[in-house]
Amino acid sequence: MFQNFEVLSSPDQAAGRLARLRATLAGLGVDAIAVPRSDEYLGEYVPACAERLAWLTGFTGSAGLVLVLDDTAHIFVDGRYAAQVRAQTDPAVFDYQDLIATPLAAFLEASGREGLRLGIDPWTWPSAEVQRLEAALKTLGGSLVYLDRNPVDAIWEDRPAPPLGAVTLQPITYAGVLARDKLAAMAQTVMDAGADAVILADPSSVAWSFNIRGQDLPSTPHPLSRAIIPATGRPRLFIDKRKTGIEAEAYLTQLADIAPPSAFEGALSELGRSGATVMADPAVASHAISLLIETSGGVVKAAPDPARLPRACKNAAEIAGSAQVHVQDGAAMVRFLAWLDRQAPGTVDEIGAATRLEQFRVETGESLQMPLRALSFDTISGAGPNAAIMHYRVNTETNRRLNAGEMLLIDSGGQYVAGTTDITRTIAVGDVPRDQKRFFTLVLKGMIAISLLRFPEGTRGVDIDAFARIALWQAGADFAHGTGHGVGSYLSVHEGPQSISRRGMQALLPGMILSNEPGYYRDGAFGIRIENLVTVHEPRAIAGGDKPMLGFETLTLCPIDTRLIVRDLLDAGETAWLNAYHARVRAELSPLLAADPALAWLEAATEAL
Repeated sequence: MFQNFEVLSSPDQAAGRLARLRATLAGLGVDAIAVPRSDEYLGEYVPACAERLAWLTGFTGSAGLVLVLDDTAHIFVDGRYAAQVRAQTDPAVFDYQDLIATPLAAFLEASGREGLRLGIDPWTWPSAEVQRLEAALKTLGGSLVYLDRNPVDAIWEDRPAPPLGAVTLQPITYAGVLARDKLAAMAQTVMDAGADAVILADPSSVAWSFNIRGQDLPSTPHPLSRAIIPATGRPRLFIDKRKTGIEAEAYLTQLADIAPPSAFEGALSELGRSGATVMADPAVASHAISLLIETSGGVVKAAPDPARLPRACKNAAEIAGSAQVHVQDGAAMVRFLAWLDRQAPGTVDEIGAATRLEQFRVETGESLQMPLRALSFDTISGAGPNAAIMHYRVNTETNRRLNAGEMLLIDSGGQYVAGTTDITRTIAVGDVPRDQKRFFTLVLKGMIAISLLRFPEGTRGVDIDAFARIALWQAGADFAHGTGHGVGSYLSVHEGPQSISRRGMQALLPGMILSNEPGYYRDGAFGIRIENLVTVHEPRAIAGGDKPMLGFETLTLCPIDTRLIVRDLLDAGETAWLNAYHARVRAELSPLLAADPALAWLEAATEAL
C-alpha cells in the first residue's frame, strides 16, 4: 500500500512542545517565532523530517503556519482546513486565524505589539513573504530576526533522517524535450536578462529541467535538490549522490557539475563574492538564498523561475502521456465504482474504499504495463459528515462506514511515468435526500460551465472562477477553495503558476493542465465535489465569431453519478454536455473493460439523460 491510515499526530503533545519552544525565545533574542508548513525547499508536500508544523501543533494540513508568542499561539489556515485544524489541535492552546482574510503580516500589523522581534528560519520562507513581514513589523517599530538554526529542530529529539529516494530518468517519450535543450534555453534567458546566473530553487523545476524524477516524497516524484544555471558555462546540480545510481550519475554528469546539498550555501556566497547578478524567484526561492548572495556582495534580481511557465505549458508528448494515463486511470475508477455499487450499504468503510481503489489502480497499471508509481496525494475518502472536511484524511480513529442515505466523496489520483491524475467523484450510497441531490446538481452545473467555457487570449483564472460558482451563489451558497489548480506531468499534483481561483492572476495558456473542481460543504452533514482535469487548447474559430477562442478539453474519463442529479435543474446545453461526455467515457473505456464485469456497469452509468 502507498497510503497508511495511522493517526499521524496528537493534540495532546502540543502544550508541552510549545512550552519548550517558548523557553528558547529569550536565548534567541526574540519575542515570537513563526513556523510555516513549508520546508527548506518551500514545498507543499514535505518529508517526515520537515513536518515541523504537524509535530509542534498536531495539524497535518498542507498549508498553514503557527505564530508562537510568550503568552499565546495562533494557527493560520485557509478555508480548506477550517474544520480539520479544530479537530486536530487543542482549542485551549491555540487561537485560529484565517490565512487568506488575515495573513500573518496583516495580523502582526493589527496586533499593536510595539517593538516585536519575530524570529524565523529564512530557509523556510520565500522572499516575497519575508518582505511583507518586514514591512508589517516596521510599522510596529519591530524587526525580523533571521535564526541560524530552525528553532523546532533544536527541540525535536527524535526527528527523522532526511530522505534518500532513488533518482530515475524521465524517458524522452514522455518528457518531449531534451534536458540539454531546456538548460540551454534557461541559460539564454539569463543572458537576455543581463544576469550571470539563475537559481532553480524549486525541486519540481530541477526535475523538469534535467528530465529526472525522484522518490524523496510519498506523492511528488521529484528529488529534493537545487541547481544554479549560469549564463555561460556548466550548470551546477546540488543533490546527494546517494540518490543517484550509476546510470543517473552518468547521465547527469553530462549535463552539469554535481555537488552535495551541503555545498549550496558556499556556492551562493561564492557568487556573491564575485559580484554576480543572480536571478531568483521571490515566490518560490527561500529568502536565505538572497541573504547569502547579498551579504557576500552580490546582487539578487527578482525574476520568475525560468522553468515554471514552460513546465506548466505541456508539450505534445506530455499532453499525449496525460491522455494515455487518464484512459488507464478511468478504467481503474470504473472498476472501483462498479465494485462499490455491488456492496451493501454499511458493509464498506472509508478506509476500505480508499484501499480498494488503490488496488484497482495497481492491478490496472500492471495489466496495461504502465505501473502506478505512487498516489498523487493521500486519498480523501469521506462518508456523510466527514465529506464536509474538504481535505479530510481518514485514519483508524475517524474511519466511518458508508451508510445508506449518505454520499461518499472520494478524491484521489495516481502518479504514472506518463502523467499525473487527480479525480473526485461524489457517489450515492442508497437513496440520498433530495436536498443533497439539489446541491450536487448545482455543483455539477458549475463544473459543466467551466468545461463549456470559451475565452480570449489573456484570460486569467481569476476572470473565470465565478462561472463555477454562479449556480451556487444564486442558491445562497459557495465553497471555500479555488475552482482549479495546475497539475504537473509526473510531478506535483498542485503546480503553479496557473489556477482557476480568486488569486489566479496567471493568463491561461495552451498546454496548461488544470483541475475543474467546484464543491459544496455543509459542516457536520455532507460534502460534494466533482473534479475533472482539463487542458487548455489552442485558440479555435467559432462559427459566426470575430476571433478564435481558447477553451478546455477534458482529460478525465469517468462517469458522474446521475442518480444524484435533479434533472429539471439542468438546462438543455448542460444535459447535452453531460450526455456527450458520458458517450465519450463509454467509447474510450469500454475496450479496456471488454472482459470485465464492470463493463455492464459502465454502460448503465453512461446512459443518456
